[in-house]
Amino acid sequence: MSELILAFESSCDETSVAVIEDGTRILSNIIATQINSHKRFGGVVPEVASRHHVEQITEVIDLALKEAQVTYTDLTAVAVTYGPGLVGSLMIGVTAAKTVAFAHHLPLIPVNHMAGHIYAARFVQPLTYPLLALVVSGGHTELVTVEAPGEFAIIGDTRDDAAGEAYDKIGRVLGIPYPAGKEVDRLAHLGQDTFHFPRAMVDSDDLDFSFSGLKSAFINTVHHADQIGETLSREDLAASFQAAVIDVLVAKTMAALAAHPVAQLVLAGGVAANQGLRAALAAALATHHPDITLIVPPVRLTGDNAAMIGAAAHIELAHHHLADESLTATPGLNFPRASEAAPAVATGASQPQPVAAATEAQALAGQARAAQTPQPKSGQPDLGHRGEVVLPKPGPVRRRR
Repeated sequence: MSELILAFESSCDETSVAVIEDGTRILSNIIATQINSHKRFGGVVPEVASRHHVEQITEVIDLALKEAQVTYTDLTAVAVTYGPGLVGSLMIGVTAAKTVAFAHHLPLIPVNHMAGHIYAARFVQPLTYPLLALVVSGGHTELVTVEAPGEFAIIGDTRDDAAGEAYDKIGRVLGIPYPAGKEVDRLAHLGQDTFHFPRAMVDSDDLDFSFSGLKSAFINTVHHADQIGETLSREDLAASFQAAVIDVLVAKTMAALAAHPVAQLVLAGGVAANQGLRAALAAALATHHPDITLIVPPVRLTGDNAAMIGAAAHIELAHHHLADESLTATPGLNFPRASEAAPAVATGASQPQPVAAATEAQALAGQARAAQTPQPKSGQPDLGHRGEVVLPKPGPVRRRR
């Protein structure tokens, strides 16, 4: 019998619900985007985001079940992002998931949003442990080791701005509406690195990042040109900024791989959609670590979505990591640093059992039997024929295949 997880994601400005089969096959992935509502403000307004989640969550649930052609009685469990993110947005998803779980007597699985980004890679190919993940998004820039399923440790983190946050801030200076990352990437491919912005901490003896100085250098360059009446190339500015970001991300990742031997590198998070970063990492691996496989989720799964939460929930269910009615939002949730203790457990959740194995299939098999959960299917993961449905706000439903 297949394992079917109904997964919820509402950590920021996307209301998403998905049905995931055996942790690797997407039966539905409904995303109600709020971009049009936040674009005029130049960023996400938490109160507006929360209100949209309230308005859309019920419809998104119904669409996810309909698209997957399942009912509540077919489900194995319910999963939900409980952090990190905006507290109001998280509460809508957590409340909805708890309501569904307890109304239909289903287990409730708490999922770390960042784990979801990493486990989106499970839709591409099976994972082998240990692995390294570079997680780059609007709120996070982290190098994370994954020693075994569900065992995460941060070995490098940003000390100020996240890379995605810096993209949005310099995009505003260039007159690019939120979110700016895709357009900056496009412009960068049309320009040259002529400004040679600083590569902060690229030679530091740790694996941490800093993008605040780069952002300030970019803004000061543009403002100075404005004051003296000089016109600068938007394409060259974008190319110079992106080159500085990518150089640091790639350099730190190569250093991490040298210190932490792995067979796979996962690029995850919203900035994983950046074509320049994808190409640079692939080229660097081919030169310095040709035996390491780069795994990058499809672009449609790099942003916030519930499918990735369902993939992560499969791991948590195998650990029998469940929550009760006391589960609440944890906006500041994070992975532990490498020097810290085992990962924290959600409020209202049971302690996950330790896992130690060479491959995901081996590691999960014993846990799955112990928790009496369905075994995952063998063979390559299957994205399925039913893809994502994007529900804009406002506007009609658009299907994304």
